[in-house]
Amino acid sequence: MNNERRTAALLVGTALALALASILAGCDPPPTDRLQGYVEGEYVFIGAARAGRLESLDVARGGQVAAGDALFALDRAPEIAAREEAARRLAEVRAALEDHRKGLRPSEIESLEAQLALARTALALSEADLARLEILSRSDAASVRELDDARSERDQDLQRVARLDADLRTARLGSREDQIAAAEARVRALEAALVRAEWDLAQQSLAAPEPALVFDTFYRPGEWVEAGKPVVALLPPRIIHVRAFVPERRLAELRIGQSVRVTLDGAAAPYAGTVRFISPSAEYTPPVIYSRESRAKLVFRFEVAFPAEVAAELHPGQPVDVEIGVSP
Repeated sequence: MNNERRTAALLVGTALALALASILAGCDPPPTDRLQGYVEGEYVFIGAARAGRLESLDVARGGQVAAGDALFALDRAPEIAAREEAARRLAEVRAALEDHRKGLRPSEIESLEAQLALARTALALSEADLARLEILSRSDAASVRELDDARSERDQDLQRVARLDADLRTARLGSREDQIAAAEARVRALEAALVRAEWDLAQQSLAAPEPALVFDTFYRPGEWVEAGKPVVALLPPRIIHVRAFVPERRLAELRIGQSVRVTLDGAAAPYAGTVRFISPSAEYTPPVIYSRESRAKLVFRFEVAFPAEVAAELHPGQPVDVEIGVSP
């Protein structure tokens, strides 16, 4: 009877020990190869290059914008006036350049042509008179003085024709080359001034450079915005990524371009990503000799990138788990 009692007690003790061992084993966390990390976003701050009063704000915090969507506009009255003034001055200088190139007006050229025709007629007459007097002088029918006067008249008419002919050629050529070059330089300078005025005007009204989430706005319409101060902060999906940390003992498992799996709390399925950066230096490193014990504390930061459509579903600050030993 005593033996049976001892046997029963031994069996009960063994069962209790096994049950306790099973309970204690169940309290231990299951082994895992996942690495800890979090979602990180890099923001794009959009501001104006020139100061001005905020005239309109076309977006709100939390909204989505596409590339080319209007973000905000500053008061543009000064820039519009400067652009119009630059355009007016450029038009004036261009007109002056064209005037230099084409020479005198048609009516002025016609006047010179008429004067040249009259001078040629007078030259023909004076040459005829001179020829007649030269014949008469051979028979002493004309005096030497008359012959000299006729020759002088002919020479004056000849010079007048030559002068008017030169004036007409000059009038058709336009201004001198140095004057035209100076006018062309003024045109180029004013063209550059107009480009600058148009750029200044464009900077007063900015649009989204790419699809993004409007993370925040910093001014309200009517407020004064200083030059260079951001008005809107954007969060483009393409620069949302996961920052995680790998222990030193597993660093050799990582490589740039490697496919990984990222798990978020509440997500139906893991997200596929690609390792785009591995830090060349360790973090949280003890400031002592790298013993085997201290090496176990070394971690290296790495970053995981995603396609834009996947990144758009992530939110900066979310904790994640990263599995690096997965197939692409």
